[in-house]
Amino acid sequence: MPFKVKEILLVANLYDAYTIEGEGRFSDHILGEYYHLNLTSMPRVTGVSSEEEAFERLKLRHFDLIILMLGVDKKTPLKLCRKIKEKYPYIPTFFLLNNSNDIPLIEAEKKKLAQFDRYFVWTGESNIFFAMVKLLEDEVNVENDTKIGFTRVILLVEDSSDYYSRYLPMLYGLVLEQTKRLIEDVGTDEFYKVLKLRARPKILLAVNFEEALTVINKYKDYLLCVISDVRFPKDGKLNENAGFNLIQFVKKELKNLPTVLQSHDPENAKFAHKLNSTFINKNSETLFHDLKSFINYYLGFGHFVYRDNQGRQIAVAKSMKEFESYLKTIPEDSLIYHAMKNHFSLWLMARGEVEIAKIINPVKISDFKNLKELREFLINIIRKRRREQERGKIVTFDELSVVDESNIVSIAAGSLGGKGRGLAFVNTLIYNFDFVQLTPHINIKTPITSIIGTDEFDIFLERNHLYEKLQNGQDYEKIKQLFLKSSISYNLEKKLKILLKLITKPIAVRSSSLFEDSLTQPFSGVFGTYILPNNHSDFNVRFKQTADAIKLVYASIYSKNARTYFKAINYNIDQEKMAIVLQEVVGNQFGDYFYPHISGTSQSHNYYPVAHMQPEEGFAVAAVGLGQYVVAGEKAHRFSPSYPGLEISAINDQVRNSQVYFYAVNMDIKDINLLEGENAGLIKLDISESEKHGTLKHCASVYNSENDNITPGLDIKGPRVINFADILKYDYIPLAQTIRFILNIIREALGSPVEIEYAVNLNKDENGKASFYLLQIKPLVGTDTNHKIDLDKIEKDKVLLYSERSMGNGIIEDIYDVIFIDKNKFDKPKTLEMTTEIEGLNQKMLDTKRNYILIGPGRWGTRDRFIGIPVVWPQISNAKVIVEMSMKDFPLDASLGSHFFHNLTSMNIGYFSIDHTSMKNFIRWDVLEKQKLVGKTKYFRHVRCDKPLKIIMDGKKRKSLITW
Repeated sequence: MPFKVKEILLVANLYDAYTIEGEGRFSDHILGEYYHLNLTSMPRVTGVSSEEEAFERLKLRHFDLIILMLGVDKKTPLKLCRKIKEKYPYIPTFFLLNNSNDIPLIEAEKKKLAQFDRYFVWTGESNIFFAMVKLLEDEVNVENDTKIGFTRVILLVEDSSDYYSRYLPMLYGLVLEQTKRLIEDVGTDEFYKVLKLRARPKILLAVNFEEALTVINKYKDYLLCVISDVRFPKDGKLNENAGFNLIQFVKKELKNLPTVLQSHDPENAKFAHKLNSTFINKNSETLFHDLKSFINYYLGFGHFVYRDNQGRQIAVAKSMKEFESYLKTIPEDSLIYHAMKNHFSLWLMARGEVEIAKIINPVKISDFKNLKELREFLINIIRKRRREQERGKIVTFDELSVVDESNIVSIAAGSLGGKGRGLAFVNTLIYNFDFVQLTPHINIKTPITSIIGTDEFDIFLERNHLYEKLQNGQDYEKIKQLFLKSSISYNLEKKLKILLKLITKPIAVRSSSLFEDSLTQPFSGVFGTYILPNNHSDFNVRFKQTADAIKLVYASIYSKNARTYFKAINYNIDQEKMAIVLQEVVGNQFGDYFYPHISGTSQSHNYYPVAHMQPEEGFAVAAVGLGQYVVAGEKAHRFSPSYPGLEISAINDQVRNSQVYFYAVNMDIKDINLLEGENAGLIKLDISESEKHGTLKHCASVYNSENDNITPGLDIKGPRVINFADILKYDYIPLAQTIRFILNIIREALGSPVEIEYAVNLNKDENGKASFYLLQIKPLVGTDTNHKIDLDKIEKDKVLLYSERSMGNGIIEDIYDVIFIDKNKFDKPKTLEMTTEIEGLNQKMLDTKRNYILIGPGRWGTRDRFIGIPVVWPQISNAKVIVEMSMKDFPLDASLGSHFFHNLTSMNIGYFSIDHTSMKNFIRWDVLEKQKLVGKTKYFRHVRCDKPLKIIMDGKKRKSLITW
């Protein structure tokens, strides 16, 4: 009997478990693949989240494979792995890393203890699990299947877990698609189908020269092809030519065997060609396309087929909806045929409809009075279960779909991307937690949402031959024009048109890349988002505007900002894929404008607490109108969800920093030029407009200059202050309580600090409730290691900078460079010029691959050039520590709440604040001035130290220092 992985023990926290479940569609990736192969021994996955649960399950049942997720928490999974291997050394144990940055840690652990078998890196696509399972099965079964079934072998030689974690799912996908085509050609000979299935190529992985040589020598008569890296270990050491040596040996033994060599160095191409081997550049933006082309060139499953009692095909169901529909009309002999062979439950089980399959499987035809009763039983149970499952789930789009807020509609296959996955997770929480009992006075919802999976992105690039047309460094404006001239698939076009007939409010077309807003690699704010009025009288114009917005979001992967970001974190653009989130905009129409009463963001950790606030209580920011205002870092109202009535700022500061304008969707605009930018469909309005619309009633107060106080409401004349006093102080709606509740639930579920984006509709429903909409969730990633700072043990003269108002955690010891403002040259109105200078200096640091410390005045990343330097992230992307400081007549205002700040936290960049009036916090300007001057601009100086600076960040106490 062949070895099959039947029982998997999965150890992961709640969010990791949800994520790997494939955004609610684990069965499509795991069980679905088994259905395509007609395999009946499908694996059962048991998920646990603690050591106690793991050992309890191991005592009760044998597991064929253990998978441990290594996410935010590093220590617990490693410790648990050691204990499991001590007691169950015979069970294969794999690690799945949430972040490629953890590879050195896991490598060191393997060399030290060798307590696990393999490790993989989570790349955002859940088919990695199917690949892990099949790889284990192939390694066990290959010897038997090659001898008995003449199975062919594909050998992948790759020591980088980052790469083989992406190659293997792709290779298995290609092999299974090929198998599917072979099976479809077989006809009705079921036995021959099984033989074909068993004969599918096995895939083996070697991570060093010796392993590869063993496979080649043992299975050289069965090798189909060899895919090899150039540089990998040989004789225990990293060898620059190991791949050449291996292919040379292969060609000597098997002259005509297809081989491919891959490398980061394009110079290796000529050596590969000398060996009559295909060469693929690992730096290529079309890496996977190239590899896929190679496999398809050299290598030559699915729907429910209704048949009659002779096995003749009657109909083909491509979806659950079609399956249910055909079930109503198929002849009775077909119903008997499939029921007797248990085909219904098998197909349903393979599609992940486990509950239905379990109900149907034990049922016999003899249990019913007649076939009509059997047919009704099957249809009713499927329909009932489908309706139950759709709430809080991702449902597949079809022409009969009813679009509402209770589920998320999947328009195209593939990953949902980081943002889409987060939304799907939130939607699941909302409809699986009893929020009505926990927050009885407000509705908690997500907007009507549809997602175009990443497969459509691949289709778009391939069908329009864009891989061939895209070139490194090509002008972004030309790329946008190129994408706009390209066409989306007919399938997507058809579904979009149906969707747009169901949605009549404005829509947001948002990016959702694999890494965007994900737990370990958030690319927040890097890609495009467009908001459309969606109200043109000509439906074709509405459709074209939506399609164009989708194309421009796709194109944003190749923007200068995105390329700079990828370069800064050492990722290839080819690793990224784009899904699209289509959301109905939350709000109401007021004349020619559409916007919500309130939009905002909130974080579960407050790095700048005041008074008796605690960091773990978090903070929130709110504003009138669309959320673009808040995430851009504009002047919005900041408050504590735990102490919403607490005045954080003085009265004059509240008046000076109050919101004076807002964004709305411009419903009067007829022709939108999306090339003008993401705000092409929006309009910027004075806050007085919202008062005319009646939306300020519960959101504003009035400043009384005679009494120097702020009075809630709009009953008196005077400057309006947007402070939401009626809501936060007098509980018109329980906004602060709801935010606090939501933050706690999502933080626990994700296992890390979190940020949410929300919108509020104050119009109450028939039950007297306003509605709180969750728009996005973003993990705030950081390390949990303690790095205490004891000033008594540090030589005072060696301290270059000290801050007691900082964020970041850890130790950095490889930075020599500091770029800082020349205080004597600083000119408050010239911050835009400073932005240009910073971008140029940052580019030089990128080119020379040097990180640096950046020191400057006011708020970094603001859109208001009079309170700070209005940089965007790519302009300072190589800075490892950002320091904001106050100066005389230039106060300090932290940049929390913006995309820019979220990127700093997600990349673990130190972020320090220095108040020049403080006696404790300081910068040693005299020391900086004495360092070697590398270069200077009109406003900045770039110096380099002889020895690396040491940066210590105590994340718990929010203290940081730099020594020289």
